[in-house]
Amino acid sequence: MKRSMPRFDIVGQLGSLRRYAHSLTRDSTEAEDLVHDALVRAYERRGTFRAGGNLRAWLLSIVHNAFIDRLRSRRSEAARLEQAGQLADSSTQAPQEHSVRLAQIREAFFELPDEQRSALHLVAIEGLTYEQAAKAIGVPLGTLMSRIGRARAALREMEDNAPARTKNHLRIVRGEP
Repeated sequence: MKRSMPRFDIVGQLGSLRRYAHSLTRDSTEAEDLVHDALVRAYERRGTFRAGGNLRAWLLSIVHNAFIDRLRSRRSEAARLEQAGQLADSSTQAPQEHSVRLAQIREAFFELPDEQRSALHLVAIEGLTYEQAAKAIGVPLGTLMSRIGRARAALREMEDNAPARTKNHLRIVRGEP
């Protein structure tokens, strides 16, 4: 026997939901967003509504919980931004020459052929082993190693051709075979 889902008269509840959301947020646009989010949650969790239960109370509790979740999220984001601001205040700006050098390295990296750049990125930046990187891009291990070798050689050549005052000796990161 097929179990039927209860029918919901959501339209009849919109006035209450909007009023409550506006009371919580004190902003009509934010209240509309909150009601929308709550209705999406209600739809996703419609199977948890007890037959014969109070639809209005159930929907209002979802609005309330969505509001609390938003508050927590905003507080968490504000705390992260405050911490980032404190870290930024305590750091020093990079000298212009260093910034230019980093831009040159970035440009050289992005000028590498796609297959070399992706292989080097997976190993040197993402920290994958050679084997993991080879699987990730679907090439044999030897092919991956060859691509990384050519990419590193191209970056070393760029480093060797840089003016002496800008040489910082690139650190070549090696993955594990």
